[in-house]
Amino acid sequence: MTHPFHPLRDREFELIQTKLCWGIERVYYMGEGGVLAHIPVGWTSVAVEDPFVEVAAGRSAFRVEDLLGLADMLGGGAVKEIMPNV
Repeated sequence: MTHPFHPLRDREFELIQTKLCWGIERVYYMGEGGVLAHIPVGWTSVAVEDPFVEVAAGRSAFRVEDLLGLADMLGGGAVKEIMPNV
């Protein structure tokens, strides 16, 4: 469990399976008392890290595509002048 605010953070569980459920990939594991439980795969170490996050290695606080999206929401005129092909 890797989610920073989950009460079971840093605990390890045996992976039973992963599958898409309700549109979200989930990890199924045996919880306390032998009860089958599931959580979003992104809350675990099973999740594949975002390639941008991996390459940036903590050197960038924002992704370019996110900043461009924000600029568009705010009116984006200056961005179009600097990067006309975007």
